[in-house]
Amino acid sequence: MLSKNQIKYVNSLKQKKFREEHNLFLAEGTKIVPELLVSDINVKQVYATSDFFRNNKIAATIERFEIKENELERVSALMAPNEVLAVCETPHYQLEIDSLKDKLTLLLDEIKDPGNLGTIIRVADWFGIENIICSNETVDAFNPKVVQATMGSISRIKIHYTDLSDFLMNQESTIKYQVFGALLAGESIYSKQLPSSGFIIIGNESKGISEKLLPYITDKIRIPSFSHYKAVTGEAESLNAAIATSVICSEFRRRKN
Repeated sequence: MLSKNQIKYVNSLKQKKFREEHNLFLAEGTKIVPELLVSDINVKQVYATSDFFRNNKIAATIERFEIKENELERVSALMAPNEVLAVCETPHYQLEIDSLKDKLTLLLDEIKDPGNLGTIIRVADWFGIENIICSNETVDAFNPKVVQATMGSISRIKIHYTDLSDFLMNQESTIKYQVFGALLAGESIYSKQLPSSGFIIIGNESKGISEKLLPYITDKIRIPSFSHYKAVTGEAESLNAAIATSVICSEFRRRKN
């Protein structure tokens, strides 16, 4: 049975300030937690039903707490809790510009929606992108809603937070990669020559890419609309940030192959 202190402790990790204080984050569900258990993520505690423990191997170094479904509901961040919740150590990765050479890297500028960020992390995993560099204003990647939306990809992608303008200014004097910015005024991604490496900037859901980052963009790209309603209503509504990222990454990888 969960104690009041355990419930308070686990629930506190739903807030960013306590995640940072304890260097821990939460993961839930029978899809995500088993993936974390076999990843490089350090899982500290597992709170789960007897069925989960019966069907999954848990390392001896991990604290185990067998709980009932109604107890899981008291600590879960989900509308419909699913058998297991894990407390994990937040990974921190060294960001070295040289390590990004010959690779495709995503730069996220003020992405605010947890679902968007989680899906972008999942997209990066699918298309073999190892690093995502986020502006300091981007939502916390270890927010429970983000972690849930990654469906386990959080364990395979290196996520960094930094000042993007400083980062881009520094890379100009070292690697000098092409920097692609997703902009409405850009060249169609379907006619643009695309390399197998470089930086792709995805802007804020409503404001787009910040003005301070525009001078660093070497190639402006866009996903053209083929909507039949353009002639009547003008341009179709812009794509969701995660969907746009998926289309762009797909086109870069298609050209590579």
